[in-house]
Amino acid sequence: MPQQDDLKAVAELGEAYQAITEQLAEVIVGQRRVIEELLIAMFARGHCLLVGVPGLAKTLLIRTLAETLSLEFRRIQFTPDLMPSDITGTEVIQEDRASGRREFRFLKGPIFGNVILADEINRTPPKTQAALLEAMQEGQITAGGTRHELARPFFVLATQNPIEHEGTYPLPEAQLDRFMFNTYVDYPSEDEECEIVGRTTADVSVSITPTLSGEKILELQRIVRRVPAAVHVVRFAARLARTTRPKERGEGRGERGEGKKKDLSDFIRDYVSWGAGPRASQYLILGAKARAVLNGRYHATEDDVRAVALPVLRHRIVTNFNAEAEGIKPDDIVRRLLENM
Repeated sequence: MPQQDDLKAVAELGEAYQAITEQLAEVIVGQRRVIEELLIAMFARGHCLLVGVPGLAKTLLIRTLAETLSLEFRRIQFTPDLMPSDITGTEVIQEDRASGRREFRFLKGPIFGNVILADEINRTPPKTQAALLEAMQEGQITAGGTRHELARPFFVLATQNPIEHEGTYPLPEAQLDRFMFNTYVDYPSEDEECEIVGRTTADVSVSITPTLSGEKILELQRIVRRVPAAVHVVRFAARLARTTRPKERGEGRGERGEGKKKDLSDFIRDYVSWGAGPRASQYLILGAKARAVLNGRYHATEDDVRAVALPVLRHRIVTNFNAEAEGIKPDDIVRRLLENM
């Protein structure tokens, strides 16, 4: 049985979630699914890649979220000439006026914040993209042989334009795997677009009231880790991730008979080059736990795993030439798996 303090914290997090979404709704029209996925990733201590065409308020959403959570927001505009030290910081020589002695001093880069917006992350070369790897995985950076701890909580939100590929550098698989979620930001509906136009063309300003402090977010992140997931839920998440691997043998490739199992195995082998690794299974469970808590429940279910399957798996499945020729996307593959499991 969960402790009374944990149950109280779950109720508190559910209330905070409602308050945050209400605050964001004052600035952002629609995008409820995107907001939910951002908050799930944050409370699960993950990072998020937002993919969408220009003009869909991705930057505004991230900045408003940072204000709502009373966190320090830093924006890094990725360009082809950006260097790793422009992100992490650099050492400079400074002279002590009193003693005349010179010494190196580390000047912190924009990575030293709570919410980091890596804007158009695929516009910078892999050398600079890799500067984020240690920060995202270890919560620290190394400069001049010295390790520097980053602020807590630490949350990287990267944006990417899916339609413009000239002058871009696709993120390598190792970098993509560091993102818990790959979230698609879609066009608004007609009613939402009319509301957006009405709001943004009028002389109206909205003030945001901070809802959670950094210390409270760290406490709630620990609560998410303590949420139980039953054995069958963990096994379902592991099977879902393992089924994406074309060389994976047999077990768990379907629950509706040998014919379905064989059809699904053949489908994966025909259209997938590489499937998701164990980190996907971890993120499926962590995402399910965070989603359960945000909805006021102290246990994760298979439905929670299904709800986070697309953002967790879509960037961890590498399709082959057959899939490209037939227009089959990673999302289509994940949906086919969910239908047959």
